Amino acid sequence: MNVDIYALMQQLIIQIPPLLFALTVHEYAHGYVAWRLGDPTAKNAGRLSLNPLKHLDPLGVLAFIIMKIGWAKPVPIDPRYFRQPQKDMLLVALAGPGSNVILAIASAALAHFLVTFQILPLFFLQPLVGMLVASVWINIMLAVFNCIPIPPLDGSKVLMGLLPPQTARSYARLEPFGFFILLALFYTGIISAVIMPIIRFSHSLLLAGC
Repeated sequence: MNVDIYALMQQLIIQIPPLLFALTVHEYAHGYVAWRLGDPTAKNAGRLSLNPLKHLDPLGVLAFIIMKIGWAKPVPIDPRYFRQPQKDMLLVALAGPGSNVILAIASAALAHFLVTFQILPLFFLQPLVGMLVASVWINIMLAVFNCIPIPPLDGSKVLMGLLPPQTARSYARLEPFGFFILLALFYTGIISAVIMPIIRFSHSLLLAGC
């Protein structure tokens, strides 16, 4: 199989910066909301930072390059600091995908602005708009993927925040097996069949006419 190295490098140059930024903001949002709710764990660990190196998981970046689904190193959260652990953990979990939705909308708005007014030279405008379009896709992907209610994804923590406490504790016991469940669902195509239509629809909706 022939691989166009030049085209691959171009693609990575366009996609990696928005990916790193999206992952960084996602993890920062978790840590920030936890801190505001009384948990200093992420802050004490130096993870309450917008420095991508603090959150980088090389395997997660590699997975994005190969499978187009990536992840960062999760920020440490200690629910024992929360006054209402179940409810507060739900808010912390929602913060990550929520931040990605905001980034997707902001990226789409900026892309529309740049394309409409073309205030930048073409040689600079094209790669910048390319990064913004990639940012919309990446942030939607992260938001939708993380909302899958399988541990350790954010969706599972949101679900646990809505379930009765005893049921939530039972559901949490799935966490050691979550990665293997996700892997099986990914390779059988079930995850793609569920999330890709949502990602494509959201992406086309935000970038319509761009």
